[in-house]
Amino acid sequence: MADGTLGEALGQLYVKVAFPPESKKKVLEMVENLRVALRERITNLDWMGAETKQQAITKLNAFGVKIGYPDKWKTYAFDVKRDDYFGNVRRAAAFRIQENLAKLGKPIDRTEWGMTPSTVNAYYSPTMNEIVFPAGILQPPFFDPKADDAVNYGSLGFVIGHEMTHGFDDSGSQFDAEGNLKNWWTDADKKAYQSRTDLVVKQYDAYEPLKGEHVNGKLTLGENIADIGGLKIAFAAYQNSLKGKPAPAPIDGFTGPQRFFLGAAAVWRNHIREAALSLRLKTDPHSPGRERVNGPLSNLPEFYEAFGCADGQPMKRDAQVRPAIW
Repeated sequence: MADGTLGEALGQLYVKVAFPPESKKKVLEMVENLRVALRERITNLDWMGAETKQQAITKLNAFGVKIGYPDKWKTYAFDVKRDDYFGNVRRAAAFRIQENLAKLGKPIDRTEWGMTPSTVNAYYSPTMNEIVFPAGILQPPFFDPKADDAVNYGSLGFVIGHEMTHGFDDSGSQFDAEGNLKNWWTDADKKAYQSRTDLVVKQYDAYEPLKGEHVNGKLTLGENIADIGGLKIAFAAYQNSLKGKPAPAPIDGFTGPQRFFLGAAAVWRNHIREAALSLRLKTDPHSPGRERVNGPLSNLPEFYEAFGCADGQPMKRDAQVRPAIW
């Protein structure tokens, strides 16, 4: 309740403890490395024409980036009384209503955040064309400033790439660099894109997390596109970060690429009851945690090489059914 009603006041205390300036600097560096990697991927796509590529790169270059916490903290103009919980909730609600009414007829505030600093989540906003990573998610296992770069790129890099790719998924691709609902694709490129996304739908439709209950490939399409593309971009950014440096030594017997993919897998570990999983299969636009790992990794040649996957093994899908978008 404190986070929901006084999120940025709580956030100021949270970041003092959990998100030092050096962490913000490192995350910003990772974001820019992923932006470079995605720009390179777009430039070299064989299925997208020059006109659409230019529009895509213009959109990518225009991405706003928010890391950790707002540059200017919000103030809360209502009384908080220690012995009046119900009154605090009512006053907070009244404050939010007035705050929203005050926005009517005014320009969009592009400094405003849609999540509080302590939230363990991230988002891409198509109308703002921005990616946002609160301090709450910039913690282990997603990010650790003391951790090996391979693990950080596999975990947080995966999330950064995921949010970037949302700008070009089945929904985000309908908005331009300024956040307007506008088609910037040529007809031929849109058709080529959709033929690739059809492969994603078929792949995830086949997953059966519970007996008789499958993932809904269309419902989860945007998130699955972002997972597959985001992981590929994150790996490319990790490889770029190593240029000019000696190859990192194995740690606990695992090479850098192997640690990257272990980091990616670790962030989606979870426990969930069957009843909750059944509900989410019908309502959640995200695939279950296991499929968020096995789905993307089984499409990536970089993963096959790292772990020596052979043809015919479950984690190496046949090339003709393997979606390759970004």
